Amino acid sequence: MVPAIRGHLVHVGVGSNIEREYNIRSGVNALRERFRNVVMSPVYESAAVGFDGEPFYNLVVRFETELSIDALGVTLRQFEDMHQRDRSLSSFGPRTLDIDLLLYDDVVLHQGKLQLPRDEIETQAFVLRPLAELSGELIHPLRDQSLAAMWQQFDHSLQPLTAVTFDW
Repeated sequence: MVPAIRGHLVHVGVGSNIEREYNIRSGVNALRERFRNVVMSPVYESAAVGFDGEPFYNLVVRFETELSIDALGVTLRQFEDMHQRDRSLSSFGPRTLDIDLLLYDDVVLHQGKLQLPRDEIETQAFVLRPLAELSGELIHPLRDQSLAAMWQQFDHSLQPLTAVTFDW
């Protein structure tokens, strides 16, 4: 159940395949220090997508903020930069820390590279499963369907995930 909201309800995907445990923990701690009512999904391990590389740890984090979408984007990029995110690499490559804005309230937006809701919600198990587990009752703003129902209909066999016991 999503609590009463003060500000904007945000969901971000957090992932890493370089020093994964350290960077996931540190990235989530940065979110906890900056935002209100931070709640995390379970952590999952998944294969790298779009390139040959080490597996990723991924989770979804829900929180509240008063920041605008643009200001939030700047803040999330700063968190990535604090973790030595190399932006010169291909969009499909290893990551110290990747924080992607998935949902911002029920806003629908296509502005440059920014897409809300993020397309990967519908195409990537490592995004949809933790999102559905965290906020399954939310309705996808473009699909008029709950996130839990979307996960139930998703073909799990094509993108296996392994639950990770994560010591916060």
